[in-house]
Amino acid sequence: MAEKISLRKQKKVQARQKILLAAAQQFENQGFANTSIADIMQGARLGVGTFYNYFRSKEDVLLTLAKILCEEVEVKILSVENAKKSSLELLELCCVLTAKLIDENRFILPLFLSASEHSDKPEQIQESLSPGFRNLFEKIILRGQERGEFRSDVPPNIISEIIHSIYQTTAFSKLEISFQENIRLKVKILLDGIKGDYVL
Repeated sequence: MAEKISLRKQKKVQARQKILLAAAQQFENQGFANTSIADIMQGARLGVGTFYNYFRSKEDVLLTLAKILCEEVEVKILSVENAKKSSLELLELCCVLTAKLIDENRFILPLFLSASEHSDKPEQIQESLSPGFRNLFEKIILRGQERGEFRSDVPPNIISEIIHSIYQTTAFSKLEISFQENIRLKVKILLDGIKGDYVL
């Protein structure tokens, strides 16, 4: 009996993984807006009805994919955090890794772009619609402020919102430099402005 339950669980995990992989591929090839649930399930080689056993909507799938990418960044940040890196170095690394992942998975950009549309909604709703990168930025900023590495006259959520908005504006940039380089340069200017030795 336990073996049957285990097999059933395994099949569920595999089906969910198939849906996520198919969605990522469809979002990448056709764009998020042009991809239907039917497209995703055709790519996953599963029935459309199966989709709703795992996800509420294609937005839910997109958010799940974004959170997986965010977890990848967090794991890498945690692996270097113990190497006595400054908060400035960690934040810069976090921004560089995030830019790289978004550049390689452009289908995530709608989440960054839609964040501004939900800015008037309660914080818990904004949180549920966030891919999680902003929380990661905020955690590092708070760490830096507590250690005196970052200026403390600006709340961490304001700074993380500014960083988050850099990705939004870069998505529409017409400059002839790569997405990652564009982010790197903008973040560099911001990081220079939030150092702990800032004097007005």
